[in-house]
Amino acid sequence: MAAPDPAPAATLLSLRTGRVQSLGDPGAADPLLKPWRSAIFKEPAPGPLPLLRLGLDGDEVGDPRHHGGPDQAVLGYASEHYPAWRAEGFDAPEGAFGENLLFQGLLDQEVCIGDHYALGEVVLQVSHPREPCGTLARCFGRGDVVARVWATARGGWYFRVLEEGLVQQGQPVRRLARPNPGWTVARVLHAYHHAARDRDEARAAAAVPHLTPHWPDKILARAAGRG
Repeated sequence: MAAPDPAPAATLLSLRTGRVQSLGDPGAADPLLKPWRSAIFKEPAPGPLPLLRLGLDGDEVGDPRHHGGPDQAVLGYASEHYPAWRAEGFDAPEGAFGENLLFQGLLDQEVCIGDHYALGEVVLQVSHPREPCGTLARCFGRGDVVARVWATARGGWYFRVLEEGLVQQGQPVRRLARPNPGWTVARVLHAYHHAARDRDEARAAAAVPHLTPHWPDKILARAAGRG
């Protein structure tokens, strides 16, 4: 591994894990309140906890078809985003976005695809942005949160685990490598969202090394009007 790159100090503020829950009301008229299953609700887990190839020990995935797996082992989120959500009128306590790792000093607008980060003995690599979906809308009880994530890129990002080990809250975070400077999580999310409008940017995003393998096809399909 190359020597660490100079980078602003960052800290792992908290770890969070959750179990699959059955939620909602079969008789609800509001589609957001109808029955659904998810593990998006995460509780603090100070640790130390093993962080393995498929995620934090004790964490579950409610929809294995769309979540989980080695390229989205854990979801990272920036603590700095929460005051902005609350200022916009959203009920957004820490953990509201279902993150496993809450950071201070790492933001979607700065973290890049392919970045390597060390937390003690653990090494993580940024794999792709979090794509906002109906689960997030149900969690908040309002559909406009999805549009705001698309607009602001305050949705978080996924990591793959390159080196397993123990993690705990309060650990410093070191950036070890940045192979794709300029290709931030926010930029890739916006390139995907606006792919049909800016196909050149979409094609460039789809070619970013270390992006989760199915994401280039997603981006190009959207650019072609199929997504």
